[in-house]
Amino acid sequence: MWINMAILSIIGALIGWITNVLAIKLMFRPIQAFKIPRIGYEIQGLIPKRRKDVAKSIGETVEKELISIEEILERMLESQNKNDMLFTIKTKINEVITQKLPSILPKSLKEMIIHYVNNMIDEEADSFIDQMIDKLTHKATTSVKIGEMVEQKINEFDLLKLEEIIISIAQKELKHIEYIGAILGFFIGVVQALIIYVI
Repeated sequence: MWINMAILSIIGALIGWITNVLAIKLMFRPIQAFKIPRIGYEIQGLIPKRRKDVAKSIGETVEKELISIEEILERMLESQNKNDMLFTIKTKINEVITQKLPSILPKSLKEMIIHYVNNMIDEEADSFIDQMIDKLTHKATTSVKIGEMVEQKINEFDLLKLEEIIISIAQKELKHIEYIGAILGFFIGVVQALIIYVI
């Protein structure tokens, strides 16, 4: 009885372990769909088969839940950046005025023009930049789709490389799944042996 129990337990453990190893492999393999002759049943790894659905789902999640184009623009165009933009505009205009105004004009007049332009920028540029930011945000949100970009990148990603990345990240967890299969198989073997013994 004990020998039968040991044999059935070992066989159960092997079956459980092999089943889980195959289940993990079948997540990725075969990458290309393979049709069984006569039966016509198609075999393909879960991730390659559902790649487009997975990519679409991840893209939508990233856009809706994690990050949006509005958030990106808000961070880019926060007050500190606006001040930098104003400074850059002023610097560029001052350079243009200094270079383009005729050299015949007195320096004091050039300085007065630069001062006037700078004051005008201080008064008007803030609201002008706000309007431009609103237009840019509206245009970006209608034309730039982060979800679609993420989806496209995932669909273009090499599946072998993706498999390598996932396995390297989740190697410990995948090994645990294999061991759990062996442990469950072992206990199923013990139960089978006890049932056979009782019968």
